[in-house]
Amino acid sequence: MALEMRDRCERCETAELPTDAAARICTYECTFCVTCSEAMHDICPNCGGELVPRPRRARKDAA
Repeated sequence: MALEMRDRCERCETAELPTDAAARICTYECTFCVTCSEAMHDICPNCGGELVPRPRRARKDAA
């Protein structure tokens, strides 16, 4: 099962988050930019879970 790699921050909705960009997620895959995550002290406002760095996918042209 693959992660749903959302392309926008759920809080500010202005930060674009390509699959290789730094972002934070919780266990429910709520997605936030690093700036918003830090402002929320790395706590998901939706579930109260910890926000951790989202794994990055390799670029398709890297292979």
